[in-house]
Amino acid sequence: MPQLSPTSPLYNYPLPAIEDWLTSMGCEQNTQELNRWYLKKDDWEAEIILETEDLNIHYLKAGADGSDIKRAFRYSLSRQDIEDAVFSGP
Repeated sequence: MPQLSPTSPLYNYPLPAIEDWLTSMGCEQNTQELNRWYLKKDDWEAEIILETEDLNIHYLKAGADGSDIKRAFRYSLSRQDIEDAVFSGP
């Protein structure tokens, strides 16, 4: 399985490589909906959804009013750009 290069866009990689990367970042895959992943950090939680065009992230109850903060990142972004944006938190 190819490793995800920090500078390569995510669309250059097969799904199993992206799944391995998410696992290595501490994400857990939903066993019922395989495109959904869950991430729990000390001070925030998020759901990552692998959609057709984008990687979507919902930071759970992270808004000032307790609502979710939702962001989308195109697969054309590099692994490092997505990693920096997603895993730094809301």
